[in-house]
Amino acid sequence: MINTRLRQFVALATCALLAACLSFAAPASASTLTSATADVQAPTPLVVNARWGGHATYDRIVIDLQGYTPTVTVTPVAQLVYDGSGKPVPLAGKHFLEIRLNPAAAHDDAGGSVYHGPKLQKIYLSKLKGLAMTGDYEGYVTFGAAFDTVPYYRAYSLHSPERFVVDIAH
Repeated sequence: MINTRLRQFVALATCALLAACLSFAAPASASTLTSATADVQAPTPLVVNARWGGHATYDRIVIDLQGYTPTVTVTPVAQLVYDGSGKPVPLAGKHFLEIRLNPAAAHDDAGGSVYHGPKLQKIYLSKLKGLAMTGDYEGYVTFGAAFDTVPYYRAYSLHSPERFVVDIAH
């Protein structure tokens, strides 16, 4: 009798453990994920300013943000062009970097600009020669930076307040 009850207990415990393991391993349904994340979706981060500074061994570009730091790519390009129109950006230089933030916006929901930085600025630092905001279009905000020589750079995010930084070595 004790042996039968022990077997029943072991069988029930095994089933309970197996059910618990399967519930953790099973994927959540798409409807559960959608409804849970739709209510807490973070607003698009806003690009509010761009600034620069010269230091002893590097020049720095800082892009100030409201919200979280989006995905940012920094890419060397042959020429800077305005998003949408494709027109060339009038910055003097032989080498250029494109800084693209996504998802991001430089305008509010009503279409008003929240960006208070320069749209096109000639700069006289050791390496950095110009900075332009080249686009605010369909969830992408794009900047272009101009240099006379090949830029060797390091890009990273800083927090509290949120900002994206590109340091260009001298």
